[in-house]
Amino acid sequence: QIESCGDPGARSRAGAMGLFQVMPYHFTISDEPYAPDTNALRGLDYLKRSVEEALGDPRLALAGYNGGISVIDRSESDWAAETQRYAYWGSGIYTEASGGAGESLRLQEWLTEGGSSLCRQAHDRLGINP
Repeated sequence: QIESCGDPGARSRAGAMGLFQVMPYHFTISDEPYAPDTNALRGLDYLKRSVEEALGDPRLALAGYNGGISVIDRSESDWAAETQRYAYWGSGIYTEASGGAGESLRLQEWLTEGGSSLCRQAHDRLGINP
């Protein structure tokens, strides 16, 4: 949700691409980065590496996914502001979902704090309900 709101054609200002907002250097020359299966495969591979480096800590793993695995070993105060926000939103959503919550208050907070604009872009491009 907080990566692309389901838009396989999403592209960030930093150059991340597709559903999982994967950076271009994670793809092989023969990959189609915007193909959902390929994008998910590369994104989940990177997330798995991040989880392993973070020793299973979801907040650190999400920080590594967003800011690069090297941030896991740094103090949170040294993380980029975007990475701090990503870890906050993502870990809260993860905690609620893994705890069986029927809805996510953190996701609603993310939408209110600006995430809804990303979902509007997905809606405009694909007709996805925001």
